[in-house]
Amino acid sequence: MIGFTFGFSTLLLLIALAIIASSIRIFREYERGVVFMLGRFWKVKGPGLVLIVPVVQQVVRMDLRTIVLDVPPQDVITRDNVSVKVSAVVYFRVVDPERAVIQVAKFMEATSQLSQTTLRAVLGKHELDALLAEREQLNADIQKTLDSQTDAWGVKVSTVEIKHVDINESMIRAIARQAEAERERRAKVIHADGELQASQKLLEAAQTLAHEPQAMQLRYLQTLTTIAADKNSTIVFPLPIDLLTTLLNRR
Repeated sequence: MIGFTFGFSTLLLLIALAIIASSIRIFREYERGVVFMLGRFWKVKGPGLVLIVPVVQQVVRMDLRTIVLDVPPQDVITRDNVSVKVSAVVYFRVVDPERAVIQVAKFMEATSQLSQTTLRAVLGKHELDALLAEREQLNADIQKTLDSQTDAWGVKVSTVEIKHVDINESMIRAIARQAEAERERRAKVIHADGELQASQKLLEAAQTLAHEPQAMQLRYLQTLTTIAADKNSTIVFPLPIDLLTTLLNRR
């Protein structure tokens, strides 16, 4: 009889220890527990030691750290009808554990699928040149669109970065020809601007020399100095017409 009583007490003690062990939850600093009471949401607990009533209460563990999600390459048709493949990376985290559990079944999968469709939708509104040159603005547009849609799930999208834009070979050659034509256009414009500025300066110089005869004489002397420096065997001295007229009138 004593042995039976001892065995029964031991069994009760083991059952009590098992119940206590199953009711203890330990959440790290970056974890929270969404507690349900008889199927209804009760509260969010953690971090630290949390006691759960077995059977009556259930808990879902949520991680609040930033999650890095790779968006696989997506086929995107830009506004100017160019087909490209674009891949990206999305950084997000759970900011409201209650909504992340109740409002969506699998927030990771839902965010991944939404990232892919949003990437195609946003980039499809822009031309190829903008896709290649305006990465920062496009990243911000995708992040804003994603964040507004995932807010109902308690998910915060903090950053979106476009990683790769793959273009077929024929389009790469076309872009190279376009860039070369643009460089030639700029070179011609710069040359034309230089000619215009030079002609304006020459006109100003001619007007100045016309009003100052002494300046014209100095220019003659400078020209002679330049000719003499070239080691020419014959030097032609330009004489002003006014000087010849004066000499003829003296005769």
